[in-house]
Amino acid sequence: MGRKPKEKWSAKDENPQLSLMPELEFQYVDVAVERVKMAWGFHHMMNPDGKKMLLAFSGGKDSVCLFFVAKQAAEEMGMKLEDICRVQYNVTTVDPPELVYFVRDVMKKQYPFIQMKHPEKTMWQLIVEKHQPPLRNSRYCCAILKETSSVRGGYTLTGVRRSESWKRSSRDDFEVRGKTKAQRILLNDNGEDRRKDEYCMTKESHICNPIIDWTDEDVWHFIKGKNLPYCELYDKGWDRLGCLGCPLAGEKNQRRDFEAYPRYKQQYIRTFQKMLDVARGGWYRKELASSAPFLDGQDVFDWWTHDPAFIERHQDELSEYKNVLFEAFDNGDDG
Repeated sequence: MGRKPKEKWSAKDENPQLSLMPELEFQYVDVAVERVKMAWGFHHMMNPDGKKMLLAFSGGKDSVCLFFVAKQAAEEMGMKLEDICRVQYNVTTVDPPELVYFVRDVMKKQYPFIQMKHPEKTMWQLIVEKHQPPLRNSRYCCAILKETSSVRGGYTLTGVRRSESWKRSSRDDFEVRGKTKAQRILLNDNGEDRRKDEYCMTKESHICNPIIDWTDEDVWHFIKGKNLPYCELYDKGWDRLGCLGCPLAGEKNQRRDFEAYPRYKQQYIRTFQKMLDVARGGWYRKELASSAPFLDGQDVFDWWTHDPAFIERHQDELSEYKNVLFEAFDNGDDG
């Protein structure tokens, strides 16, 4: 099950002299490297034609660890990372500019095989099309913009860690996507059951989470100890990077995002206004009958971010519609 998660650890907590020390013992890194090697062995067995694994790269600290763990695994097998993995960063159109710069101007410049995949539709287009903002229980943006398509009949490497959230605490190092519950791959004999398992393996999408049991301290110990590059936002106090304004990040982080990036706030407000203008008969009308209190894009933004100004403006309406207005937040998961 891995080691017990430790308390939150950030870049500033790590010893600044760590990168100057001799080679350290990274037993947990060795375990992660072996997982990548095992995933490549399974993947190559299923794909003798040479199809590569997919490495889902987000540019965050966990992805940096995943990238260099996979790179080490490839080198120990006498190969290059680009020989075994297609490394892909999905451009969400709402990532912090510093994160995009890090991927484009630091990582991709040094490792040009990293692919930056642009979406067919931006977040702003999706909001108008879906007739609603991104919500905790309606995360259409994640499915379209952020989640990398897995390799059917092969392996995808991710930087998922159990200590990130309660929802991920039950994840395993090897999984099969599409099952009711993620299943670990076990081929335990040479009989009919094994042949069935091997046949299923060629049809399913498989996930390997090499750093699944790493703590935040492990992540920063590896990055600092190996003197690896990382996004500058971590040095400014950010502990997790993702889409600006994401409701899963919580109200505090939403406020931080829009204080740091006021232009994105204005873009959300303009987009919400357009959503209201074109979505007559859409989500907000269906949910709130014909008495939706949203006056304009600013109103939607204030509701979306739980701004007290919205409650002050709509005290009368909220007495009747409060449950509907806030059920998206109250019933959502916390990621």
